[in-house]
Amino acid sequence: MSRPEDTLPPDLFYNDSESRKYTTSSRIQHIQTQMTHRALELLSLRHPSLILDVGCGSGLSGEILSSPAPTTPAGPHTWIGMDISASMLAVALEKEVEGDLFLADAGQGVPFRPGTFDAAISISAVQWLCNAESSEETPAGRLSRFFNGLYASLRRGGCAVCQFYPKNEEQKRMVSSAAVRAGFGAGLLEDDPGTKSAKTYLVLTVGGGELDGDITGVVKGMEGVDVMDGRRRARDKAKRGEERKGSKAWIMRKKEQMEKKGKVVKASSKYTGRKRKITF
Repeated sequence: MSRPEDTLPPDLFYNDSESRKYTTSSRIQHIQTQMTHRALELLSLRHPSLILDVGCGSGLSGEILSSPAPTTPAGPHTWIGMDISASMLAVALEKEVEGDLFLADAGQGVPFRPGTFDAAISISAVQWLCNAESSEETPAGRLSRFFNGLYASLRRGGCAVCQFYPKNEEQKRMVSSAAVRAGFGAGLLEDDPGTKSAKTYLVLTVGGGELDGDITGVVKGMEGVDVMDGRRRARDKAKRGEERKGSKAWIMRKKEQMEKKGKVVKASSKYTGRKRKITF
């Protein structure tokens, strides 16, 4: 059975008919509600916040964000939704959801000022970014623009939870690696692994604020959580005294290896490995 994202781009797949079918399906409403509550649990917000809903669709998750506590933890929250499907947003407008709505392609970035949001959620949307809709684009480029834009739009100490359906382990790694390269601390959590109802959550944090370092305390100690943090690995290497690529020690070692192979190398000096100033 083919996946929706393998058939058409999202703005074409979710036309008027498909958008209404999606919104009125009791099964989808139930699943969406469960996943949104799970995302809020992982965000672990302590007070009403400004939240970005990426791939907000017809506002199913937004309705939960707008609900007061105890239905919604720390709610009600203020939210802004962005989606690539005009038909989905039209349904949301008809429903008179409380959030503001933007028609935008997440694969082209997140069009908000730096530090705007306290948190972000994305339910069943990120897997659509793993497809390139033209020869001028690549999945890696779309994911990079999205996560870089998302990172910039969150305040320091902010966090995000992206629930998505990876096609395979390679796609899961591609998504999480793109988030880490953008600067996030990242944790992967899978509910009901190995079953048809398996759901993957990517928990992301921006360093600072009330968080424990650069990776969220929400996932720390959780069973089955795969934490990815490229910056922490770099810091650990530095503490262990490991050579950084391009450093003077690294260059000297490479030169020594080349000399042992009988190759001619340039003489070393006090300028070897020194960073050069940018000139105009």
